[in-house]
Parts: sequence; C-alpha cells; structure tokens
Amino acid sequence: MPFNLPILLTWLRIVVIPLLIGVYYLPAEWVSDYERNLFATVLFVAAAITDWADGYLARKLNQTSAFGAFLDPVADKLMVAAALIVLVQLDRTDSIVAGIIIGREITISALREWMASIGARKSVAVSMLGKIKTTAQMIAIPMLLYHAPLAGVDIQRLGTWLIWIAAVLTLWSMVYYLRRAWPEIARRAGDIP
Repeated sequence: MPFNLPILLTWLRIVVIPLLIGVYYLPAEWVSDYERNLFATVLFVAAAITDWADGYLARKLNQTSAFGAFLDPVADKLMVAAALIVLVQLDRTDSIVAGIIIGREITISALREWMASIGARKSVAVSMLGKIKTTAQMIAIPMLLYHAPLAGVDIQRLGTWLIWIAAVLTLWSMVYYLRRAWPEIARRAGDIP
C-alpha cells in the first residue's frame, strides 16, 4: 500500500467521521448546541476541502495510485453517508433524502466496480451531472449541520432546498449512469446461469 500526502489526506477524511458523529454525543454541560453544530460544520467543510486537495496534490506531485483512486471515493461516500445519518437523527433532513443519496452511491459504486471488472469502466465515468449533484450536497450538508441563521440568511431552509435538489440530481444521475451501462448489462444478462 503506497503512502503519500494525498493518501494521508484521504485517511484523515475517514478519521474525521467518528469525530463528526461523536460531537453530537458530548454531554450538554461540555458544549452548547451552537458549538456542537459549528464544530461538526467545520469538520465537514475541512473534509470537503481535503477531498479537493488530495486529488489536486496527487496529480500535481505525480503521486496518483490505484489505492488512492480506490480510497478517495470510499472516503467521500462514508463522510456523506455519516453526515446524512446524523442529519436524519437530528431531524434536519428527511430519511427519504438520505436513502436516495446513500442508495445511489452504493448502486453506482457497485455498477462502476462491475463495469471495471469487464473492462467497460469508461462508460460510467464521472459526468458533469454527477459533479453538480456532488456540489449541491457538499454545500447543503454544512448548512444543515450549522443549523443557525448566518448573516440574516436562513441557512437551514436554504440547506433543505439544496439537499432536495441534490436528491433529485442524484436520481437523475443514477438514471444517466444506468442508461450508459444498460447495453452492457443487457448483453451480459444471459451470461448468468
């Protein structure tokens, strides 16, 4: 297993997950709700920044690796799933939204893995629609974690709208990827005894 700065940043993103969850289990006398929300928001935003930074540094420092390419999306999906579960538990987002987003991530990850195993991974490569969906959810989640007005803006309401938009884009992008893979799926469906 290679170890370099981009992979370290990816591992740090995974390490942040229990901290993000754990902050909501601290005793009330240790930390206020506002501090709890602020800390979780800062952790999530820092993790999102490392998501961008690890890919940039891997390319810039010529430290790309198969392991890094595997670990990076796993870290992203774990971080988003953990944050969504926390938000559902805190009643800041709907379980339908979390189920759509988490379910799509599992489905498309499995599809990509299968397509790679048959040498057709390029047909389900990341699309612009997937990037827009990711951007919407990466902006919405910190807003929902923060859960307080910011400069007179109702961040919770804005975050709620954005996470629903992300859920719609999630379904749309899933259909897009499945349509791209469908010819291969249909062709190989007869291969299973």
